[in-house]
Amino acid sequence: GCNPLAETGRSKLQNQRAVLNQQILRAVRMRAGAENLLRATTNNKVREQVLLELSFVNSDLQILKEELEGLNISVEVYQNTEETFSIPLVPLGLKETKEVDFTLPLKDFILEHYSEDSSEYEDEIADLMDLRQACRTPSRDEAGIEMLISYFLQLGYVENRFFPPTRHMGVLFTWYDSFTGVPVCQQNLLLEKASILFNIGALYTQIGTRCNRQTQAGLENAVDAFQRAAGVLSYLKETFTHTPSYDMSPAMLNVLVKMMLAQAQECVFEQIGLPGIRNEFFTLVKMTQEVATVGEVYMLVNTAMNQEPVKENIPYSWSKLAQIKSDHYKALAHYFIATILCDHELQSGDDEDQQEKALSQLYDHMPEGLMVLTILKDKVQRKQLGKAHLRKAIVYHEEALRVCGLCKKLRNIDVLQEVLTAAHKRSLLKYAQQETEDDFLSLIQAPDITPKTEHKIEAIAPQFSKVKVKDFFHRLGPLTVFSAKQRWTAPRTICIHHEAGELGFSLKGGSPVQIYCLDPVCSAASMGLKEGDYIVSVGGVDCKWLGVNEVLEKFKSVGEQPIEIEVISCQDTAASMHSKSATYSVGMQKTYSLICLAMEEDKIDQTKKAPLKLPFLSWGTKNRQKAASTLCLPSAVAGSSQTKKKISPFTLLNSESSLY
Repeated sequence: GCNPLAETGRSKLQNQRAVLNQQILRAVRMRAGAENLLRATTNNKVREQVLLELSFVNSDLQILKEELEGLNISVEVYQNTEETFSIPLVPLGLKETKEVDFTLPLKDFILEHYSEDSSEYEDEIADLMDLRQACRTPSRDEAGIEMLISYFLQLGYVENRFFPPTRHMGVLFTWYDSFTGVPVCQQNLLLEKASILFNIGALYTQIGTRCNRQTQAGLENAVDAFQRAAGVLSYLKETFTHTPSYDMSPAMLNVLVKMMLAQAQECVFEQIGLPGIRNEFFTLVKMTQEVATVGEVYMLVNTAMNQEPVKENIPYSWSKLAQIKSDHYKALAHYFIATILCDHELQSGDDEDQQEKALSQLYDHMPEGLMVLTILKDKVQRKQLGKAHLRKAIVYHEEALRVCGLCKKLRNIDVLQEVLTAAHKRSLLKYAQQETEDDFLSLIQAPDITPKTEHKIEAIAPQFSKVKVKDFFHRLGPLTVFSAKQRWTAPRTICIHHEAGELGFSLKGGSPVQIYCLDPVCSAASMGLKEGDYIVSVGGVDCKWLGVNEVLEKFKSVGEQPIEIEVISCQDTAASMHSKSATYSVGMQKTYSLICLAMEEDKIDQTKKAPLKLPFLSWGTKNRQKAASTLCLPSAVAGSSQTKKKISPFTLLNSESSLY
């Protein structure tokens, strides 16, 4: 990871985000205390004082929210340092977290569950904690992405080795919402995994915004980064469907995926126009459709940002920037088609059919009384339609400038103002060149342009398999056997005597090997060896990872001498229980509260009607009669089978018992 004390622009923003998160947490606690007092007291004078305090806290929270929004729109810090004349792209800020100490919970579990000396695993636990600490400040490059993915994969191993489905480990994970700053606390490891996935996607967006958009290679890297960001966020949305914070809710992730794909489409358009846009008929037709596509996708992003429940938590400036980009690129589309109509009259040597076909593809429908071929041949109609497109382009440019001027955060971004103003002046100049005295007779309305692209942008699914990691706790044994789901007896020492060159049993399986075809009258059986026992050591040497041939070689190496082995017996696995954990819900009361775990399932009234669907968070003052703590309502599952299945880091990823 990066040096957390480095005075870079990005680290300063993250430090400011961490400070704001703490301030919001304090205000949340004050508000929760005031709400509790308001419900408990009947003294009118006290109630008046509490209501006054609540109004102060609410206004304080509103100010903190605006400051956090200011950090989310601080896009200049993340852009490439080279001089550029492009509209800034929007990155996601990394989620902040508190430190977690795995030492005692994991050491206790190793001693209790695996019956091993936990002090021998202190280095492995330290490695895990160091990796987590480094993930809080990843470098903004592929090495940072690889480190985050490595930790995500390690969490898969840790989950299977140390987090049984029947109880919590007592490790509390705290992550702050990227948009509201509200902390979410859970003992569920899946919160940690989901938050790391969010940060992988966020880091990809920061890599994309950092690329040099003045070069082909830089734009290609930007497109790839935003596609990968969309893929990771989409994977998060599909895999973790009941996340407890707004920035990872399905509705919010859906908007973020659309925004990243829109930014990738914007970079594709810049990539096509980077060598320069030739003032040629078919080149301009292609550019018109490409830029119309960018305007269309940003319009869809803006629409999604203004839908409930996302509208209340998405940064206001993001929504306005999407609207500005939609208007700006739609204006460019009308400018390009106006240039086609005004600058390229049909000549005798031109391919009339090809031009008619190309121009007709730009429209869903033509204005009443107009035909494409007629427009191409008629100089007057051609000019009138071109001027209609210029008028529409100017209207879109003026709307983009108006919205930019109304948003405090956006009007302070100089390069955005410069790009919008330059495009507006260019359209005005083009219109002035076409102006004649009979313009008042022109009543043609410019039709809408049909978007079309030859470069379809799609999310790229994360490829975790490309990052190779080794299980930190490899020495505990093969994960197929030595996992938190399995329970065994403590290791038993058996002294094996060779009887006429025979052991009295056979071996089978992979690693570790099992006792098979045990002779019930042999000496080993009389000392407690059982059919199906696993051999974990031979002659004091660990053999959890040894196969049948290697273990037999160890028996043969001692000749006729007795040898001690250690074996374990698998116990019946108790009926698995679902993890109880916080769950995101749009039906929560409007209040700030820490999201806590509910540990007593028997107290939950399964028949209780669902509450009215209200926003989970609110910065206002209504509907604060109840403080919200959320929990899921799991159902018991019948006893699990003892069948040994191959376990990967993602075994629990999609299991119903692991949703939170």
